[in-house]
Amino acid sequence: MERKNEEAEHILRGDYTVIDLEMTGLNPKLDKVIEIGAVRVRGHKEAARYATLVNPRRSIPERVVELTGITNEEVAAGLDEDEAMQALIAFIGDDVIVGHNVSFDYSFMKQWAVNKRIPLTLRACDTLRIARAILQGEQSKKLEDLCVYYRIERERAHRALDDAVETHRILECMMQQILPEKTELLIPRELTYKAKRQTPATAHQIERLREYRAQHDIHDEINWETLTRSEASRLQDRYYAAYGR
Repeated sequence: MERKNEEAEHILRGDYTVIDLEMTGLNPKLDKVIEIGAVRVRGHKEAARYATLVNPRRSIPERVVELTGITNEEVAAGLDEDEAMQALIAFIGDDVIVGHNVSFDYSFMKQWAVNKRIPLTLRACDTLRIARAILQGEQSKKLEDLCVYYRIERERAHRALDDAVETHRILECMMQQILPEKTELLIPRELTYKAKRQTPATAHQIERLREYRAQHDIHDEINWETLTRSEASRLQDRYYAAYGR
């Protein structure tokens, strides 16, 4: 028991950082972060917050706008991805991170870090994993349903900072349920995501895209300087689906 308590000491002490990211989609290799929210916790209480919109340099899919309420006009004034990610990593510092399905958020952070050749290793405690271990099968483990279960009031669903604040409160409620018998659920795990560095789009890809856009009078926003090979291929496929070959 002493060893388990020692390994879980950061969470038991109430010293950690909760993170949540909102994205344009589910694929870290193709999609982009549009909002970041983080809460630094000390002694089980909020000590600081970090929140920012992130400019993805592309249009946000309508389904994501409907889900989050985040619009293209709002993110146009957001931070660039590099600045936002660097600020998040600095905010986390040496903390253990907490999140709901946190490996998903981490996959976007790791992909960005690999692309920038920046080393990134984080340890985390996942409230989704804990929920699956302590709540009966019929109880939904979604963040919004856990808020109902633990009687936590929600202000804005699927907004990064609000979700981070709620995840902090959910974890503190869970700790009341599982201590002292199940301390092992609070032991942070090193996060892993196999990210391959994305290479810039080739001159041929860019030339072909420019010609196609001119031919079909397409004016959606593209950041040519940061466009990757995989993004260029995906964009070309989307154009073909919409306008034909």
